[in-house]
Amino acid sequence: MSKCVKIAGNFIGEGYPCFVIAEVGINHNGSLSMAKGLIDIAVATGCDAVKFQKRTIDVVYTKEELARERNSIFGKTNGDLKRGLEFGYEEYKEIDKYCKERNIIWFASCWDEASVDFMEQFDTPCYKIASASLTDDNLLKHTRSKGKPILLSTGMSTMEEIRHAVDILGKEDLIIYHCTSTYPSNTDEINLGAIKTLYEEFGCPVGYSGHERGIMPSVLAVAQGAVSVERHITTDRTNWGSDHAASLEIAGLSHMIRDIRQVPILLGDGCKKVYEREIPIIEKLRRVK
Repeated sequence: MSKCVKIAGNFIGEGYPCFVIAEVGINHNGSLSMAKGLIDIAVATGCDAVKFQKRTIDVVYTKEELARERNSIFGKTNGDLKRGLEFGYEEYKEIDKYCKERNIIWFASCWDEASVDFMEQFDTPCYKIASASLTDDNLLKHTRSKGKPILLSTGMSTMEEIRHAVDILGKEDLIIYHCTSTYPSNTDEINLGAIKTLYEEFGCPVGYSGHERGIMPSVLAVAQGAVSVERHITTDRTNWGSDHAASLEIAGLSHMIRDIRQVPILLGDGCKKVYEREIPIIEKLRRVK
């Protein structure tokens, strides 16, 4: 078991800078140009990586779910929407090229085994297991078989379910992400104390995948020991789509990263001391020295 994980030359763990992931997910709304715009936002704000989502639609969703009525720009059923949002080889080939040009890491949450195999074409440096997939033993085993670091999200999961997933994956090259799968999350659902709980239980690096409004919980998560933070990003929180309301626009993302980078400085080394800039104040204000 390692106390840190290396992803594309970046060490993620205690003592290293917080690894910030901009989750594009499906917030590109099926548009490659919008996806590139979101990558640009991630680069401009200093994110370390961008993440997408990949699904084989007919495997992940039942026929009944795909046939369910749901109006969108893509059609009148949920299947029309899901297929419209799903990028294929040509889109990901362009994303791979664009991320290399912009010098930013990219990878994906794969929701089924075929999607993992699909991503292997691009030799992405790691895989994310979405909260919805934490109980999918076959997917966990297949993803681990690729021999790459795994980021495990734990939303809507019990400790027993998380233990089972970790037993399958093993603790080597594993980062566990505390997460609450509500979009957006209410304050009383965020439970940042679970970061410490997960670290004490498993001893792996622990990150935070947030879906809250604003940035304070993500910054506090780093003060609680999170070594990585993942947040959904968007060009406009009022865009249509299920994840935009729980996402950050460029200003919020920029402020979050600025504040996250200050956390180690604010925490200091824990040694109580008199700072040089305090000495003139001592001379000025203390009657008895």
